[in-house]
Amino acid sequence: MTAVALVAAIAALALGRVIWPDPPGAATPPRDLLPLFFVLSVLEAMAFGAGVAFLCFGLAPLRRLGAGAALTWAAYVSISFMLLSWWPHDNLHRVLGHADFAGLAQLEYLFHVPLMAGAAVVAGFFLRIRRAGDHVPA
Repeated sequence: MTAVALVAAIAALALGRVIWPDPPGAATPPRDLLPLFFVLSVLEAMAFGAGVAFLCFGLAPLRRLGAGAALTWAAYVSISFMLLSWWPHDNLHRVLGHADFAGLAQLEYLFHVPLMAGAAVVAGFFLRIRRAGDHVPA
């Protein structure tokens, strides 16, 4: 699992600007802020790697928790999206810029609304598991 996460994270970090090249004339941050953006890129790539690993290995452990098939699948998809989405989201922000408000609105809805829904699903999953645990003798 760790190897899958690491390989996917390294690939994401290496391919970010290949898949989403900087548009001509794009604004760049001041040199003193570049390290902050690089750290953010590393963290997003690591989250992406964790998401790939979760896609590969996360469903079986979730199923064992016994929250029901539909809620388990919803939690699996939600957790995966929450981990995977930061890498394309931030890269698309970088490429899109801030002048295209229609594109920005589409981008925000495409990523933020599923994150909100996913958080609600994960909360529901946790509460269902917790409630089931309340009924199990210690």
